[in-house]
Amino acid sequence: MKRIFVILLTILMTGVYSAPVFAHQLRAAITKVLFNKNTGNLEVMHRFYLHDSEHAAQILFDKRADIRNSADTQELFANYVSQRFAIKPLNGKELKLKHVGHEVERIYFWVYQEIKAPENIEGLTIIHNALRDIWTDQINTVNVEGCGDLRTATFDGDVEILSVEFNNQEK
Repeated sequence: MKRIFVILLTILMTGVYSAPVFAHQLRAAITKVLFNKNTGNLEVMHRFYLHDSEHAAQILFDKRADIRNSADTQELFANYVSQRFAIKPLNGKELKLKHVGHEVERIYFWVYQEIKAPENIEGLTIIHNALRDIWTDQINTVNVEGCGDLRTATFDGDVEILSVEFNNQEK
């Protein structure tokens, strides 16, 4: 019985001490672009791991940057994200997204943007370079919802611009 306890304790402690190692290796972000039929807006929600955001802020702004507790650092990081994300309708002009907020939520840092949704849109061209100018292994995934079937664009490696087409639009 004592031997089982020691084995279980060893497994538990190994998991506890190895978790921080994995937390440092995520370098992935998810962005949701939502055509919200209730508001008529195109809403953008960027979700970054807080640890990655904090590390990036320390590289970008100041070694002592504190994204968890500093409203100034949070604002700087949100502006940084907004400057490195762009969308436009296929064969159209870039949409001037408005920053509508940001927040720390548990292990994530969120940045929110929106604009009035363009009408009769056939697809989007997307640029998402946030954190990719810092880390070459950063992967940014963009899911586009609310305009037909879910569309996904994954920014990985040398990819800097991607397009998604909507062929199953709900009228």
